[in-house]
Amino acid sequence: MKKLVQILFIVLIPQIIIGVLIFNYQNIKNVGNLDDLKKAYAQVPSPGVDHSKFDELQKDFDTPHEVTEACLSCHTERGKELLNSTHFKWERETFIPGRGVVYIGKKNLLNNFCTGISSSEQTCNRCHAGYGYSDTTFDFHNELNVDCLACHDNSGIYKKAPGAAGYPAMGEDAPDYAAISHHIGLPNKQNCGTCHFFSAGGNNVKHGQLEVALLNTTKDVDVHMAKNGLDMTCVDCHTAENHQMKGRYYGVSSRDYNRATCVDCHDKRPHEDDIINEHTIKVACQTCHIPEYAKVNATKMYWDWSTACDLKDGNPYYELDTMGNKSYMSIKGSFVWQKNVKPDYRFFNGTADHHLITDVIDTIPVQINTLFGSYDDRKSKIWPVKIHKGKQPYDTQQKRLLQAKLWDAEPGKGALWVDFDWESSLKAGMEYVGLPYSGQHDFVETDMYLPLSHMVSPAAKAVSCQECHVRKDSRLTGLGGFYMPGRDRNNLLDTLGWLLVVGSLGGVLVHGGIRVVVAKRKNA
Repeated sequence: MKKLVQILFIVLIPQIIIGVLIFNYQNIKNVGNLDDLKKAYAQVPSPGVDHSKFDELQKDFDTPHEVTEACLSCHTERGKELLNSTHFKWERETFIPGRGVVYIGKKNLLNNFCTGISSSEQTCNRCHAGYGYSDTTFDFHNELNVDCLACHDNSGIYKKAPGAAGYPAMGEDAPDYAAISHHIGLPNKQNCGTCHFFSAGGNNVKHGQLEVALLNTTKDVDVHMAKNGLDMTCVDCHTAENHQMKGRYYGVSSRDYNRATCVDCHDKRPHEDDIINEHTIKVACQTCHIPEYAKVNATKMYWDWSTACDLKDGNPYYELDTMGNKSYMSIKGSFVWQKNVKPDYRFFNGTADHHLITDVIDTIPVQINTLFGSYDDRKSKIWPVKIHKGKQPYDTQQKRLLQAKLWDAEPGKGALWVDFDWESSLKAGMEYVGLPYSGQHDFVETDMYLPLSHMVSPAAKAVSCQECHVRKDSRLTGLGGFYMPGRDRNNLLDTLGWLLVVGSLGGVLVHGGIRVVVAKRKNA
């Protein structure tokens, strides 16, 4: 009996010690740096320069180019920086596995929203950080073509005109450049949002997480930009060096560098519970902290171009859905909008591929962009994504996606939004990009993936453990290649688990039996 007690003592004491260590480890309280961040961002910096006192700005400007010239007279090297920035070039040199070095960007990539800017630059390039980018002859080397006001106007007066290739209104309708030039500063949310909130033709159409509501919102919508919170601006996270903005939009980017990440501000163990901190090895912060997107206004989830060009009495028309969004437009086709959307999830390592207009279609739906990653990839993490589905034109003979010409100032030049004829639109678009078109088209389903990083919810509304670690309706249903406790079954692990349960129960019974026997012998 003494030997049995010694054996049990030798076995149980280490187990108790290990249990205590695990308990203490799981309950380590990490301080994090949240309080420091709150203090830092609560201090709003005051402008160090009063532009209204500069002699160069004390005159009437006739053209926006003259404003740029005045800016560069003091900020002498900034023009060169802009000429080399992705906001101006709309293209970057990159490396994609399987392709090698390629040059891609908004200048030449397709998407499944408005499909691409080629042949429609005069209207699409309203969001270009320059003046006059209307076709392939644009001078990307002229510093005076840079638009300083688009990003640095703090007056709220400056606006680019529709269909003007990046120019503001001209003549009598021109903005008051003198007043604007006296209110210049760091880019604010309005500056960035003018393009990024309204990309793809309307508020919140493309991203689902970037929209006009962020200009005046609450913590429930976004803890960073909330007016009743830190009221952060875009450039607080998307900082710049020599006008190269930190951040990657994987609709046009492919490499994992110069990204704006959570750990740029937050430390690597921000949670009090270290078990949650360990999740960041394979789970992106956004996965738990963005439980849904399109929280205020709906976002476009499906765009069917095949239904475009229907007219009523010879005129274009539109229809509204129950939320007041345009569900049909003669110029663009049919749409499906959704609000308060639960993200899809993918393994993502920060790199991506893109379907080029010269690529032959080999899978349907066509993958407009492909986020690389897998569970076995050390750099991959589970990321929340918006998947935008589309149906867009392709060449049935050459099996390639097609670039349509969408806009022109005049009828009869093949613009779909003016002439409402697919054949002439596709012919004009493909001629513009210098690629052949067989003259036979149809429409094909496409998918586009947009990783989510905005509309971060308060910690109390983060995704709970049970939403993923559950067998039925797990948020991660369909994300395979790994074993997830609570969601998946594994015969070996289940057997071992039951053996541990039975063994533990047996140990308790044996221990209790021994105590009963010992007690009876003492009383005998």
